[in-house]
Amino acid sequence: MLGTGILKGMAETARNFVGSYTEEDRLVTVQYPEERNPLPENYRNFPILIYDGDDSQAGLRCVACKICEKECPPQCIYIVKSDDKKPDYMGKPQFYPKVFDIDISVCMSCQICVEVCPFEAIKMDKDFELSKRERFDSLLFQKDELSKSNEYYHKIHPVEAATVDKNLADAAAAAEAKKKAAAEAAAKAAAAKAAAAKITPVPPAADSSAPTSEASS
Repeated sequence: MLGTGILKGMAETARNFVGSYTEEDRLVTVQYPEERNPLPENYRNFPILIYDGDDSQAGLRCVACKICEKECPPQCIYIVKSDDKKPDYMGKPQFYPKVFDIDISVCMSCQICVEVCPFEAIKMDKDFELSKRERFDSLLFQKDELSKSNEYYHKIHPVEAATVDKNLADAAAAAEAKKKAAAEAAAKAAAAKAAAAKITPVPPAADSSAPTSEASS
């Protein structure tokens, strides 16, 4: 019948129109900012720095290796390494960033800094409400503004954060096991050396007062 396709299309349009008012899963209008759609797990906006514990300075995972600064395509990361060291999550002394700035007006949210970080220190945030009235310094985020707790990271990326925590815990356990094995090996070597020193006979000292065979003859 002529015009059947047009009728089917109009029926589908009418069904969608009515459904957008009556079916909850078809409602497309969100009354922002009072209502917000949940963001997906893999949503990313701008980088943040992760720290463990309650102290953002002592628990900061970043060791100022500057790999992210070198690999950043728009070169929007600026890092100055500290002069002293602090222990990392495995207790190993590490440098930390004295200065860590990210110019989010230049950042392209490519996530390369996250992928190259060997210490799981930099991740992508979900906060997109970052508009400012000023054009320059207000969009230059410094270390204090970038530092977010591991609990916050778990809140915005729960699956990814759980995997990261497991990997860090496994690495710490492996390092502790290696350290314990090395200590046990050193203790065994010291014990074996001490036992060998006790067993080895000491040759008697020569008696100079004893007569020689020629003198006795």
